[in-house]
Amino acid sequence: MLDLEVVPERSLGNEQWEFTLGMPLAQAVAILQKHCRIIKNVQVLYSEQSPLSHDLILNLTQDGIKLLFDAFNQRLKVIEVYDLTKVKLKYCGVHFNSQAIAPTIEQIDQSFGATHPGVYNSAEQLFHLNFRGLSFSFQLDSWTETPKYEPNFAHGLASLQIPHGATVKRMHIYSGNSLQDTKAPMMPLSCFLGNVYAENVDVLRDGTGPSGLRLRLLTAGCGPGVLADAKMRVFERCVYFGDSCQDVLSTLGSPHKVFYKSEDKMKIHSPSPHKQVPSKCNDYFFNYFTLGVDILFDANTHKVKKFVLHTNYPGHYNFNIYHRCEFKIPLAIKRDSTDSQMETCTTYSKWDNIQDLLGHPVEKPVVLHRSSSPNNTNPFGSTFCFGLQRMIFEVMQNNHIASVTLYGPARPSSQLKTSDLPQ
Repeated sequence: MLDLEVVPERSLGNEQWEFTLGMPLAQAVAILQKHCRIIKNVQVLYSEQSPLSHDLILNLTQDGIKLLFDAFNQRLKVIEVYDLTKVKLKYCGVHFNSQAIAPTIEQIDQSFGATHPGVYNSAEQLFHLNFRGLSFSFQLDSWTETPKYEPNFAHGLASLQIPHGATVKRMHIYSGNSLQDTKAPMMPLSCFLGNVYAENVDVLRDGTGPSGLRLRLLTAGCGPGVLADAKMRVFERCVYFGDSCQDVLSTLGSPHKVFYKSEDKMKIHSPSPHKQVPSKCNDYFFNYFTLGVDILFDANTHKVKKFVLHTNYPGHYNFNIYHRCEFKIPLAIKRDSTDSQMETCTTYSKWDNIQDLLGHPVEKPVVLHRSSSPNNTNPFGSTFCFGLQRMIFEVMQNNHIASVTLYGPARPSSQLKTSDLPQ
């Protein structure tokens, strides 16, 4: 049984690990993977058709804990303990819930002190007692009427007319004063761990298509050798098609991984006479997982030839490999007049809406199948790749965009080529 410390408006954890409000989804998953022998039977709950309409939930079924992540920014918003019989809980080092200590109203009063009168929900038959950043829900099945308060409740929780021995059914940790209105806080400095994160990414554009990226980056900087002076730093960087490998390294820093492309299996569809000639060297990617961006370099010139932006929607084959890239892409839309108007595609745009902006359907897509090995099937199904203005939009079956591949000029044709598909 887990023995965890409760920190209101902040975290739930122990000396080995801690789930902190504002923590990115990937870090919480990394904790669960590292301690998989202790924390078992974890479920990932999400809406397959409408992933933005409901929170993304990690359900620790064996321990009675749910971690609720904001559907948009994918940071930890609420920590819920829904079965207090499966976990030990303490506050300021003193247990208020264990096998020997029941979490009664008297015990909560003793451990946490007085607070404002709670709220009774007659539909749930639960009495919600709220502290800042922390709430307890008491089961009141034995009650036959709405709870009443004594006129004078200045003597702490015991003065409320809650039955003696009423026990906590659920506990929530969140940011602010209201569970209903809470939002995921900004990522705490303790979660940066030396990484750089992208607040947003703007696609830069010339007359024919994308020309590069402008990234607004976040990192935890500190004064000279003083950890207590640590604070968040915000800065902007730009990378362009044709930038050298050294340019990108000096602009964005070292990638998390360098991936060399294997021989292109789609070359058989190419009309080029040299399609069967094996390549002497391979193009390579810089994978920036915390930015949600891949950068492809040409094997011969070592210059940028492609960018890939990842949206990290649940239900996609690459889910949880990348952090969500909050991008904005300008699209040139031709109306009845001769001049083009600019519309914006974002991480949350649906493909149907983009086609409506264009005023016409895009040509038939290329169907993309992914699998980890030749004998495995992808449980999430295929995706569809549409070519548009030197970009390839990979679209999931729920109509959300899974990734966008941007490629530079100097191509002989603007048509979608199988070699340009996301890898």
